[in-house]
Amino acid sequence: MPRLPGVNHQTAIRALAKAGFQIIREGKQTVMSNGVRIVTIPRHNPINAFTMGKIAKDAGYTPEDFKTLL
Repeated sequence: MPRLPGVNHQTAIRALAKAGFQIIREGKQTVMSNGVRIVTIPRHNPINAFTMGKIAKDAGYTPEDFKTLL
C-alpha cells in the first residue's frame, strides 16, 4: 500500500471537507462525518504517514484517491 505523506492536521481537515465531511466536534482531536462514516483526525503537526493512510481508509478512499484531495 503506498503511503501518504505526513501532512498538517488543517490540510487533512480541508481535504475531507472537499469530500463532503463536516466537523462534528473539536478538542484534542477533530471528529468529522459525512453521515455514513466517522473519521477522527489527531491535532498533530505533521500527522504520521501511517496515520494518514488509516484516516484515508476510514473515510473510504484509497491513498491515491486521497492524494488528489490534498
